Amino acid sequence: MICAVYKSSRKEETYLYLPKRDDFSKVPEPLMQMFGTPKLVMLLPLEKKDKLALADISRVRAEMDEKGYYLQLPPPKENLLNEHKKSLGITE
Repeated sequence: MICAVYKSSRKEETYLYLPKRDDFSKVPEPLMQMFGTPKLVMLLPLEKKDKLALADISRVRAEMDEKGYYLQLPPPKENLLNEHKKSLGITE
């Protein structure tokens, strides 16, 4: 399966995976409004991959089969102050 990966024009580090290039028919309209204008990043051959950098490939495949798309959200931002407090043994 080759999928098309699009970057959001509105949400940083947010990507949409589709089984067919430029076929947004199964993506809900509210999601498309939030996503903004999709910008094609790459065509990705999933059958030749066993892992992805920031997404679980089995979940990507399953959601594309079930829903017709996969939405990759950015990882949570690291709270450096809390990490520093933890390293010092400070608890709140």
